[in-house]
Amino acid sequence: MAFALWRRRRDAKIVALYGAIVAQARSPAFYTECGVADTVQGRFESVVLHLALVMRRLRNADGQHSAATQSLFDHFCRDMEGNLRELGVSDLRVPKRMRGFGEAFYGRASAYDRALDGGDAAELASAVSRNMLPGQDNPTVAAARLADYVLRSEHLLREQDAAEIVSGNIAFPAVVAASSQVAGEDGR
Repeated sequence: MAFALWRRRRDAKIVALYGAIVAQARSPAFYTECGVADTVQGRFESVVLHLALVMRRLRNADGQHSAATQSLFDHFCRDMEGNLRELGVSDLRVPKRMRGFGEAFYGRASAYDRALDGGDAAELASAVSRNMLPGQDNPTVAAARLADYVLRSEHLLREQDAAEIVSGNIAFPAVVAASSQVAGEDGR
C-alpha cells in the first residue's frame, strides 16, 4: 500500500516535469524566432532537445535521480506511442517507429552531450542545425540562436536543485535572449 502511494506521487511528479518540458518545447519563439519548423518533426525535435537537457542535468546529480531519469524517459516513450496511435499508425508499425524514436533520442542526446562536454559552441550549433533546422539553406543565425539557448538552458538547469526539477519545479531561460533579439532586428 505504501509503495503504491509512493509510486503515484513519483508518477505525478514525472508527469508534471514532462508537462513542463513539453510546454517549454512548444514555446512559439522556437518556431517564429529560431527557425524550427512548426511541424510534427519540428515539435518532436524541440521536445527531444529539452528532454535531453533535463536528463543530462539529472544524470549529473550524483546518481541520486537515476530512477526519476528512467521514469521521465519511459513517460516520453509512452507519450510518443500514444501520439503514433492518435495519428493512426497501425499496431504492427508502432514498435518499429518507437525504435526509431529511441535511436533518434539517444543519437541527438549524444551529439548535444559531446558538444556541451567539450564546450564547443560550433559543434553545438552544428548539432542543433542538423537536428532542428534540416533543409534550411542558410541556418547560421537560427543555429546560433538555438545553440545560445541550449548553453543558457544548461547553465540555468545546473543552478537548479535536482530534487526540485524532479518535482516539476523547473525553469528555462527565455528562448531568445534580449541581446539576441536586438542584434537580430538590427541585422548585426
